[in-house]
Amino acid sequence: MVPALLSPISPRMSPHLTVGCSTGFMDEARGDWPELVRQAAAQAPFAVELAALSEPELPGLVRYLEGGPSLPFLYTSVHAPSKHRRIPELDLVNMLARLPRSIDAIVVHPDSIGDPRLYRPLGRRLAIENMDARKQAGQTAEELAPFFDELPEAGLCFDVAHAKSVDPTMEEGGRILEEFGDRLRHVHLSSLDENCHHVPLTEHDESLFASLLSRCRDVPWILEAPTTS
Repeated sequence: MVPALLSPISPRMSPHLTVGCSTGFMDEARGDWPELVRQAAAQAPFAVELAALSEPELPGLVRYLEGGPSLPFLYTSVHAPSKHRRIPELDLVNMLARLPRSIDAIVVHPDSIGDPRLYRPLGRRLAIENMDARKQAGQTAEELAPFFDELPEAGLCFDVAHAKSVDPTMEEGGRILEEFGDRLRHVHLSSLDENCHHVPLTEHDESLFASLLSRCRDVPWILEAPTTS
């Protein structure tokens, strides 16, 4: 099903129209960027996150985007690699900086950042994501603050399910939005299983997340798992 909070009949909030999905859950087409774009547009043509979650995926994505494909989305982000990192950090940042200016945001995990200063060339396009309970950095507002101090132009990618995994009361999620809501670029939306893997949004989480999501209406919401049928 499409979550009720995205639907015109939601009792909790008005419909959110700028919704898209991440290609990160489209495992069968991984690395086939034209096909991933086609699948993402078929689900939601308003926004997309092109997810190069593994470092070997990034060069192909950069080449694809440099070719000037016609993308149907109003908002396009790229998720930088968080797995299988091999190349020097400066080389990775230089590759991300090559992404066309049509890319609205470049999402980076703070626990994968070695030297924050290297990311300054990404400017306002850089979006730092709050982390889940498994990670060693970037889970809380306090832990995110040093990254934003070093990167004053960087934005926030708010992962609401990650916030729940750190604090099921959602109070820490509220603190993140209080401290950095003016930097908000987009939202990651899903539920998490017991291993912190993204799964379709549950009814319980839909209700739990509603008050925080109501503070994020002006930015795209990116689904990180399929909607159930």
